[in-house]
Amino acid sequence: MLVTTRGRKRWMIPKGWPIRGLDPHESAAREALEEAGLVGDVHAEAIGSISYNKRLGHGREVQCVVEVFPLYVDHQRDHWLEQGERETKWFSSRKAASLVSETGLREILLRFDVQGSSTDGLPHPSP
Repeated sequence: MLVTTRGRKRWMIPKGWPIRGLDPHESAAREALEEAGLVGDVHAEAIGSISYNKRLGHGREVQCVVEVFPLYVDHQRDHWLEQGERETKWFSSRKAASLVSETGLREILLRFDVQGSSTDGLPHPSP
């Protein structure tokens, strides 16, 4: 699943700042819930990482490194915290890779397609 960013409405994976008291994969699962309403089991090992420049207020930017964790989705809630602020949509891994602007994320999505995405576009654990 991809979500749109709030500002420029670009397609991206759910992501956010680390959450104090949570391991990185738990923070990733919380962000997926808040940004896309996704509930499921998150894998504790990252499948890759990307760097990007995040725009802050007053023209400032900060370089961020995002670790990417697969979330095996059980369901999407009917309502979630940022529902009115973002669009969400399921894509195959290949289609998602063609829509994101970050090269590193594109590569991760294409690798993930080979490793364990099914034909329905939903992530499933590899056998």
